[in-house]
Amino acid sequence: MKTKALLIALSTTVFALGAKAQDKTTFGVRAGVNFTNLNGKESNGDKLDNKLKAGFNVGVNAEIPLVPDFYVQPGLLFSTKGSKDKQGDGKLNLSYLEVPINLLYKPTLGAGKMLLGFGPYVGFGIGGKYKSGDEKIDVKFKNDVKPSDVSLTDPKIFLKSLDFGGNLLVGYEMSNNFSFQLNAQLGMTNLNPKSNGVKPKDKAKNTGFGISVGYRF
Repeated sequence: MKTKALLIALSTTVFALGAKAQDKTTFGVRAGVNFTNLNGKESNGDKLDNKLKAGFNVGVNAEIPLVPDFYVQPGLLFSTKGSKDKQGDGKLNLSYLEVPINLLYKPTLGAGKMLLGFGPYVGFGIGGKYKSGDEKIDVKFKNDVKPSDVSLTDPKIFLKSLDFGGNLLVGYEMSNNFSFQLNAQLGMTNLNPKSNGVKPKDKAKNTGFGISVGYRF
């Protein structure tokens, strides 16, 4: 509920600012590659031992001016995340729709502008699958797994659908409106769901970094 309230408050602020600066708001597209992992610990306290997995992101954003050189940048992204097993060829692929809302600083630097930003994001899981050799297991998003959800003949990996965390970005926008940036994400939500109402002892959080290119209209 706290996450939903924060998202509503942030969205309301963005829309209010947008109404005031509608004629100066610009829009852009962005796409790039992600390198993500699931970090956390097992129920016995041991750290998760995974490797980075490559994925991608693509989406749109807006830049709403606040004061000179400062902007609010809300966006909508489709992003693939997950991790690879330390041993073997096992790979967990996760797909999210994300809503990042960054505070962006764009001072003039040479013929273009530097990009420095940070802010929260909210992600909504929309699909996933674990693959290892010929084995394929679907990911099902649930906040509380009941005994009736578990099947020995049709096994599933259960994760929470809602992800929340923080963004950091640094980049450069050229005079022709093309840009490139490095970004990092730190997930703050334990993706492991409750089991019949009981909170899990193990933890898994999305983390990662990426490189992307964009164009501002």
